[in-house]
Amino acid sequence: MARRSGTRKPKAAAGHGHPRPLLQRESWTSLNGTWDFVIDADALWRTPREVEWNGTITVPFAPETAASGVGDTGFYRRCWYRRAFDVPPLGKNERLLLHFGAVDWAATVWVNGALAGCHEGGYTPFSLDLTDLLVEDGPQTVILRADDDPADLAKPRGKQDWKLEPHSIWYPRTTGIWQTVWLERVPATWIGSVRWIPNLERWEIGFEAWVEGEPRERLWLSVKLWASGQLLADDTYKVVAGEVHRRIALSDPGIDDFRNELLWSPEKPTLIEAHLHLWAGREEPLDTVRSYTALRSIAVQGNRLVLNGRPYYLRLVLDQGYWPESGLTPPSDAALQRDVELVKAMGFNGVRKHQKIEDPRFLYWADRLGLLVWEEMPSAYRFTKRSIQRLTREWMEAVRRDLSHPCIIAWVPFNESWGVPNLPDNLAERNWVRALFHLTKTLDPTRPVIGNDGWESIATDIIGIHDYDGDPERILERYHAEDILPRLLKQERPGGRLLVLEEHVADALPVMLTEFGGITESKAKGTWGYSRAQSGEDLAERYRELLAAVSSLSLFSGFCYTQFTDTYQEANGLLRADRTPKFSLEEMAAATRGQVLPQQSSKVAAGIGGAGTRHDPHAPDE
Repeated sequence: MARRSGTRKPKAAAGHGHPRPLLQRESWTSLNGTWDFVIDADALWRTPREVEWNGTITVPFAPETAASGVGDTGFYRRCWYRRAFDVPPLGKNERLLLHFGAVDWAATVWVNGALAGCHEGGYTPFSLDLTDLLVEDGPQTVILRADDDPADLAKPRGKQDWKLEPHSIWYPRTTGIWQTVWLERVPATWIGSVRWIPNLERWEIGFEAWVEGEPRERLWLSVKLWASGQLLADDTYKVVAGEVHRRIALSDPGIDDFRNELLWSPEKPTLIEAHLHLWAGREEPLDTVRSYTALRSIAVQGNRLVLNGRPYYLRLVLDQGYWPESGLTPPSDAALQRDVELVKAMGFNGVRKHQKIEDPRFLYWADRLGLLVWEEMPSAYRFTKRSIQRLTREWMEAVRRDLSHPCIIAWVPFNESWGVPNLPDNLAERNWVRALFHLTKTLDPTRPVIGNDGWESIATDIIGIHDYDGDPERILERYHAEDILPRLLKQERPGGRLLVLEEHVADALPVMLTEFGGITESKAKGTWGYSRAQSGEDLAERYRELLAAVSSLSLFSGFCYTQFTDTYQEANGLLRADRTPKFSLEEMAAATRGQVLPQQSSKVAAGIGGAGTRHDPHAPDE
């Protein structure tokens, strides 16, 4: 079997804030760090007793990465993890939960030799109650088996390559644990989950909560909300059948200047802090958690996207969320914060998280610092009954996990017809796209949904176009006026695909250029982009001219430039993989916003020029 083995020593566990920022308790303990580890390449061992432990790994980094201390990028279908831990002090009737942020792809967990539970889906979290499996004396032992067939194209895998060496737009695989593992003490009856639904029109916050654990009579849940040091609400609700569903009315300040102080936007990301207290009979405290929400609205009105009731132009960058040493896992919480800060410093107001359900800590920093996020489901690449079941289940888990984050403004179940390759001719595939569009709107009716981004739109709130033509003049000619929309949608075929498959899709919807650019200036062997610049200075000029052209087109309600950073062989980022800018952030931000700095030429100010060659969207310029 072909395989590369790393020789680096394990690194320390990634520094991290609370791994579940929307529902925080003080009593949690990270289990990141050194675990026993072994690769079971052909999936021969079935139970923990058969495993021959012979190595270690640094969790939460995947074994394919250097940061894990393993660095094995070969094919293997199974790997095993083992960790001993001490039980934190448990009070009377308290429970101990074990949480996994993400394990790719199927996880089976044993605790002290007993089966604790299973989970399928490589991008969503799961939790297990360990209390009844604990032993009284000595440390506890958790063993996890991760099954992840590298050749299986019928499971959601995103950009993980099925070939031994990464090729084209696909990257190294991610196997096993790749997000934080942590313990949490909870009372016998605890607040299991919450949901926040802002309603700007009514000036209120929808609130839902679910209580888990031992059933209790006469449960009450109190909610306190603050913003900018001011108490906004202090209410108590009766828990009925383990649930609370309420609308928290806020005092409407009336005048826009005062209203705007409370609204969340990238320019002013005001968060509403929340403290939740669960009581038995209003006198016995049971549980306390911290959360947050925000007051903001996102909607489609005619051919424009509106944020907080006002048209808002999206300037997004495609962000695939990889790091050179650690793959899909951020090297630290500070690295996630820095990514959000860099995107804003580059002049963008949002990201399209591409083919990845991102770590919740990224969404926390996007909420806190003010960055819009499109969340996109990692694709499967076959259309089968199994792929339908797997992707639908995992997408529902992802939406439920993230729908309370104010930064998220759009959901994208499919990208470029991946997993539905015969969309124009296959009614079943079209029905699946329609079904996921409507399912997503059912789970979250407050946000736009893009059923299939890039082309072949069927069910969608926004028409997304992927066009990697590097010539600004041709971009201007192709998309120059709104009255060309019917012809454009029927005749233009970026990537050889129809833009829409149904006539009604084109009726007064926002149109966005959701992938374009992809210019590389890398000269390293094996790297590519959709067009090539000769230097950082040349890249800066091409970027200015292309962005000036796109920003001037009234047809578009926004854009998404490809891409944020170089990602393995796809070296077409504005930043290198280590986040080093290829030209100055000041110039980058001005170009992104369609502005012209004084030192720039009149040619750049005109927003034209920089001739190149037109490319198929996924035909790299070698």
